[in-house]
Amino acid sequence: MPSFDIVSEIDLQEVRNAVDQANREIATRFDFKGVKAHFELADEQIMMTAEQEFQLQQMMDILRQKLVKRAVDLKALDPQAPAVTLSTARQEVRLKQGVDTETAKSMVKTVKGSKLKVQAQIQGDQVRITGKNRDDLQEAIALLRAEDWGLPIKVSNFRD
Repeated sequence: MPSFDIVSEIDLQEVRNAVDQANREIATRFDFKGVKAHFELADEQIMMTAEQEFQLQQMMDILRQKLVKRAVDLKALDPQAPAVTLSTARQEVRLKQGVDTETAKSMVKTVKGSKLKVQAQIQGDQVRITGKNRDDLQEAIALLRAEDWGLPIKVSNFRD
């Protein structure tokens, strides 16, 4: 039976390259001259450190620009509230990987409510959709891509 998987994943190597480029840009920018500011990538999160909170906002703009140039979807970013002390400001940006259960349930509900002749099931952090007709699967792909799920979705493992 033809099937495909809906997954939400990002290329961590591209994220690493974007973080490196952002660090290099901060080192050369005039408004960051003499400021201790840097990005760190560890365990699917990016930690931004600067001296003041407005510098974190500028760093976030730089990071977004570098990620867009590297074709990383910005929906994968989950910025947390900044933690500001007297001498430093830190902000954590989490990277979303995988389809969470609430989103997966709503995807299944949307597919089943569309009256297409396909079956949808949750398998861990992805959603598998199977059907007898390839055209129905393509309609399901179009249906899922038309919605905004709040995370980058990709179609993978399309089998005929």
